[in-house]
Amino acid sequence: MTHPTEPDLAAEASELRMATFRLARRLRAEHAVDSMSDGQFAVLAALKAHGGHTLGELADRERVTAPSMNRTVNCLEESGYLTRTPDDVDRRKVNIALTADGLAVVDETVRRRDSWLQAVLEGLTPAQRGTLHDAAGLMRELAAL
Repeated sequence: MTHPTEPDLAAEASELRMATFRLARRLRAEHAVDSMSDGQFAVLAALKAHGGHTLGELADRERVTAPSMNRTVNCLEESGYLTRTPDDVDRRKVNIALTADGLAVVDETVRRRDSWLQAVLEGLTPAQRGTLHDAAGLMRELAAL
């Protein structure tokens, strides 16, 4: 295999970026609640993965402003997907946590996305699936940089 030259590397980077975004967009189309935005789902998924957060912690994690996160949390709370409870130690803080309905949305969305991807992978050869498996490991490494 030849090594790409610098201009070829730029084209390769662009191609990888576009393919990654297209796949991510296709996966995001598989969701349990049609009216839920990607940002709202990201908040629910973060709460499932990392447990309860304060509003400020969620805003930092999702890299949005506190007022923007407050709007997102308000919407999710009104829909019954999360709760706010006063902090036991610092009454000025409010802890945000998933409800059973919020957890169900995350689990069903993940199930749908995995199911779609599994169906697509079934159409590939074992060698193609091996290539994607190896690429997934490399992509995790890149994401950690």
